[in-house]
Amino acid sequence: MASVGDQGDGRLHALRQQSERKRRFHRQLVKLESQFVPLLCSVLLLVVLLPVTAAPGSSFHWLLPLLLTFLITQSLRALPGLKPNRLSMAMFTVQRILGISAIATMWGLALVEQRGPYLILRFMVLLLTGLFAMLASLRLVMVLARVPRVNAEVMAGAAAGYIYLGLTGGLVAAALQVLVPGTFSLGSMGSHELLIDRLTYFSFVVLAGLGLGDVLPHNFLGERFVILLSLSGTLYLALLMGLLIGRFIATQEVELEFDALADEVEDPDSPIAGRLAGLARGAPSGGDGLQSEAPPGTQRP
Repeated sequence: MASVGDQGDGRLHALRQQSERKRRFHRQLVKLESQFVPLLCSVLLLVVLLPVTAAPGSSFHWLLPLLLTFLITQSLRALPGLKPNRLSMAMFTVQRILGISAIATMWGLALVEQRGPYLILRFMVLLLTGLFAMLASLRLVMVLARVPRVNAEVMAGAAAGYIYLGLTGGLVAAALQVLVPGTFSLGSMGSHELLIDRLTYFSFVVLAGLGLGDVLPHNFLGERFVILLSLSGTLYLALLMGLLIGRFIATQEVELEFDALADEVEDPDSPIAGRLAGLARGAPSGGDGLQSEAPPGTQRP
């Protein structure tokens, strides 16, 4: 019998530890909500200002590494390693290494300015930033899929994830174009300086399903990239946004039920208010008309 009791105590202790780990994990997720709005601003700022930084002869060539550095820094702040999830910690470590390497290579490229190993550094920047953005998009989807509640800040994180997905597509497409020239037909406006901006535009066109036809895949590598990118955008909208909207509706229903219960408690004529008043007096009386039995041998007052 003692061994059975010890086993029961061990299971109860394990369940308590598991419950405490879940609560700690959820508290970490709730703390991340404040970082989603700055993340949305950083990724949106880069997409909006990208034509200025990539225009031929632009005097703002230093603005692109500055914006990318800001985006990488904010991404690392918004998506830290979540303990005790080992996969999250490992992915954060890889993401941090990619981010630091991308920042160092970007500023090295800005200092080179068409001298020395410019093309090699350019490809390394596109590759590292593309891998970083891909991993950041994946981790953001994983975080958003597990948030315990849905509010305006979480919806801002979902919007940031969609824009991040489009930016990731542009960076990866630019890396493919540099690695295999002719992967994409850039159209009449395509040029060496406009590569990142042009393919980021193409990425958002693919995600939106517009199919304008001014930028086209030119070989099997570009065609497979378009297939994967379009599938990623469809799955993001269908699965993640559907999950968040459903969770938001459930949260609103719970809040409405809680408000209705609070109003009923505050109403002195409601049955719940009568029961609570009876409990406060030490007797379960109130709205149901029941009275406590007097003990034997005593007279009811």
